[in-house]
Amino acid sequence: MSTSEPRPPMSKADYVYSVLLEEIRSGRIPGGTALRAADAAKRLGVSVTPVREALRRLEKDRLISYEAHHGATVVDLGDEAVAEYYGLRAVVEGLGARLAAARITPEELASLRELHAAMTADAERGENERLGEQSRHFHLRIVDIGGPAFLGAHARSVRNSFPVPAEASLWLDDGQARAQLDAHAGILAALEAGDGDAAERIMVEHVRSAGEHRTHH
Repeated sequence: MSTSEPRPPMSKADYVYSVLLEEIRSGRIPGGTALRAADAAKRLGVSVTPVREALRRLEKDRLISYEAHHGATVVDLGDEAVAEYYGLRAVVEGLGARLAAARITPEELASLRELHAAMTADAERGENERLGEQSRHFHLRIVDIGGPAFLGAHARSVRNSFPVPAEASLWLDDGQARAQLDAHAGILAALEAGDGDAAERIMVEHVRSAGEHRTHH
């Protein structure tokens, strides 16, 4: 098949699913929001049928739940679950940062600095919707460097167990984004200095502060 041939167009259900998935993952549709099929159909210029199909897929992804008389709602875990999630992340990612400080290579450090520079440039341009996903890469890359045997897999399973990316909306707030980027810069400096204590402390504070911001909003 030649590359010039057009690819089959995305089905309407695929299109609706991809739009809603992106809006939920980026925090533009926050947890607890009711999703009405008719409203989404009107907004996206499609009939209700593909919207219902997309909502069923989002339910399988554990991103939305159905309740009697309420319909589809974006999943919003309670404060205790949020605190547990961030506490677990702080332990796993903090340990990852501590271990990474002892073994990071100049190439790995340069790659992290490049990612940090790209995030800073996006924030300065006001393109905050990309920062949540980039931050995920930044954190997981550090854990992979520190704990390639076990820790990287644990960090991913913790993040994947939480249905809605909890810190996505945090990155949409300019003040919060700056504070998060400052913490990333501090972690990079500690990694470069080979200071495991500082790398762990800054990472733990950084993750916990994201959790506190989430539970107070």
